[in-house]
Amino acid sequence: MSSFSDQTRRTLILTALATAARIAASEPAAADEDQPGSDERPQKADLLVLSEGEHAGEIIRPQDLKPGGPPVRAWPKDPKTSVIRKGSRLNEVLVIRLDPAELDDETRAHAADGIVAYSAICAHAGCPVTAWVKGATDDKDVFKCVCHNSEYDPRQSAQVVFGPALRRLAALPLAIANGSLIVAATFVGKVGAQQAG
Repeated sequence: MSSFSDQTRRTLILTALATAARIAASEPAAADEDQPGSDERPQKADLLVLSEGEHAGEIIRPQDLKPGGPPVRAWPKDPKTSVIRKGSRLNEVLVIRLDPAELDDETRAHAADGIVAYSAICAHAGCPVTAWVKGATDDKDVFKCVCHNSEYDPRQSAQVVFGPALRRLAALPLAIANGSLIVAATFVGKVGAQQAG
């Protein structure tokens, strides 16, 4: 005859196993990330799709973006194979619609109707850039990496405006085709953390 504590332990273990099985069944396998091309950098003509939320994987259209932000997180998607290039975190970008009149000339050259895209990986230590907040040195909203407080102005080619980062976020040039945002060229600038030394 088993004791009460043995039954409790067995119940807890079975519950934990059942929960783990449910979670594993509800999450898609890493097969998406193993598809050929999923870890390739964004390519010209790739579409942009939402990378998070209830609409993850849906194509981003210009009208989906609220003027002035906040930014949305996105992955490039190969329009021919439908492979979402999410096999590398270095492929995730921040997409935001800004007033074209606020963009400097360099930024305007990479924008599509005021919509710009930048790497979502901080150039300082490689943390994700997650905040859209009032800047420490200005009244304008900026991208912020909360790990070490680097701030980037998307109106000025994501130049560093505060914090320890030494270089701007890499820009992903955009265009609009058939009502959708597409990649116009490969990243401009280095994606990811600066080299120590």
